[in-house]
Amino acid sequence: MLKAVVLLCLVASCLGSALPPRPRLDGRIVGGSSADIKNFPYQLSLQSWGSHICGASIISENWALTAAHCVSGSSASRFSLRAGTSTRGSGGSVHQASQIIAHPNYDLRTIDYDYALIKVSSPFSLGSNVAIVALPSQGEAVADGTNSVVTGWGSTSEGGWSASTLQQVTVPVVSNSECNSAYGGGITDRMICAGYTAGGKDACQGDSGGPLVANGKLQGIVSWGYGCAQPNYPGVYSRVATARDWIKSNSGI
Repeated sequence: MLKAVVLLCLVASCLGSALPPRPRLDGRIVGGSSADIKNFPYQLSLQSWGSHICGASIISENWALTAAHCVSGSSASRFSLRAGTSTRGSGGSVHQASQIIAHPNYDLRTIDYDYALIKVSSPFSLGSNVAIVALPSQGEAVADGTNSVVTGWGSTSEGGWSASTLQQVTVPVVSNSECNSAYGGGITDRMICAGYTAGGKDACQGDSGGPLVANGKLQGIVSWGYGCAQPNYPGVYSRVATARDWIKSNSGI
């Protein structure tokens, strides 16, 4: 299981991760296209000391949701969130993190319960480029084959720099049983998979923590996978619907 996992944050900056990078076919959101933040106003760039490391999503004026492997074990003081811009390193507004709550059951070895909440010290100013993404209810299901959209600023080459412009890609939801067979086990109820059997479209390094949206709701958080866009290996995301009660109890959202 350990050898099959690659976390989708930037490996050099993946906080709390002791796993080595795996070979990849590409180093960005693969098979996608440039995106306008107006179409994905919930998208955030999670930054450590001002440098992009992961994505995140706005779930209220004061809270964001990301992957635990992006922030676990680190102080909130090193993180900020950039909102309202299609460009990773400029524009929009920057919000200092004031509190981080990683799921208490997060497991680095299995990448299970890969959820983290981030509270910001100054609220997001909602508008055309900054908006809250809807959350599913606890246990809400997504039908297999449902088209979902992933966005992020993944690296543009293997081991290279992050994309400067927001990228988007559409991938269908894959059943957990099919995904579990592909990976030889390790897919839990806290995970949701999406991708094509033929490969070619996927999230990748630098996209971790970012949104997977289907049916107008945040269904998944970019988490891990085998390479990027490889045939028969869909991307694996943290299933938001199974953590909905935890999100509400810790953020009030």
